[in-house]
Parts: sequence; C-alpha cells; structure tokens
Amino acid sequence: MTAQLDVLMEKMRSVEAEIEAELAKQREELRFRIENKRIIFEEQVLRAQRAIKVGLPRYIRDAHPLVALTAPVIYSLIVPIVLVDLWVMAYQAICFPAYKIPKARRRDYLIFDRHHLAYLNTLEKINCAYCSYCNGAIAFVREVASRTEVYWCPIKHARRVLGPHPYYRGFADFGDAEGFRAKLEQMKDGVKIEGAG
Repeated sequence: MTAQLDVLMEKMRSVEAEIEAELAKQREELRFRIENKRIIFEEQVLRAQRAIKVGLPRYIRDAHPLVALTAPVIYSLIVPIVLVDLWVMAYQAICFPAYKIPKARRRDYLIFDRHHLAYLNTLEKINCAYCSYCNGAIAFVREVASRTEVYWCPIKHARRVLGPHPYYRGFADFGDAEGFRAKLEQMKDGVKIEGAG
C-alpha cells in the first residue's frame, strides 16, 4: 500500500472512532445501557415507549391491504435464506480448516435486540426478528465469502466495486501479477484476518 493510502486509511479509522463516540452519545440521550448483554432502559423511557405503542388489533386494522397481500412473499424468503445459512455453516466448517482460514463467528452477525423496545407490538417484534435474522445471515454469508476470496483471489477488480468487504482494500491491484503472487505467498501458512475470532 502506498504512503498516501496509509494516510487515508488512518483517517478512515479515525472517522470510524468518531462515529462510534457519537453513537455512544446517542445511546446516553436515549437513556439505555447494556449490562451483561441485556438492554436496560430507564423506567421513565419505558413508560414513554409504552404510551406510543400501537396495539396489535389497531395495527392490523390500519394496515394497507397490499401489505397484507405481499407479506407471504416477503416471509417466503426465509426458506432460501435458512438453506443458504445452513449450507454456508457447513461449507465453513469443512473447508476453512483445510485452507487455514479463520472461521467467522456466526453469532457476531445475528443480533436480536429489538424485542426490548416497548413501543413495538408483537407483530412488529416478529417483523424485526425476521429482518434481523435475514440481514444477519446474509452478513455472515458475505463474511464467509469474503474470507474465501482473500484466500483464492485477492485481486481488485478493474471496475469500481460498490460496498466492498473490508479485506478488499488489501488485495493486489488489477493487473499487478507480482502483487497477486506476493499475496498468495503471504498466506502460505494460513490466512490472517484482522479481528478474526
């Protein structure tokens, strides 16, 4: 990586730290804390949340008819997502040890915490759990795929990639044959993934 890229990467890490600090401030403003993986709101906040909760009967009654008609289509995605999730878990368990690739911890991608929000009714909580699972499973699949790409083909594309995974910036440039071979040589004793656990 060039010196200029190193400087830019350091700036990006600094901005990410600032974003995390701002998010911590927002959590304080919303008056909740996390203790032993549990989210705890102040009682006054819980009362305010419960006061604006839309009851399930009213929520269903006020729903647009097209929402009710399309809901089965949305929820039908659970079948392929569960199958992909299971297949990728098996793939990682079988292949990653053979290639000395650190395994991605699936639990780091599946976050279920929205049920702590007192302003959500039962159906809204189910919807949130569904979205949490689907997006978390897809994020896990992407992580496994990106770690696979680190091992097999750490080469940047010629065209700009929208939303590249975090390992992509360390790939060899497109057309840099020596850089590609050097990347493969670096992994001779196993893939090194920052923050892998």
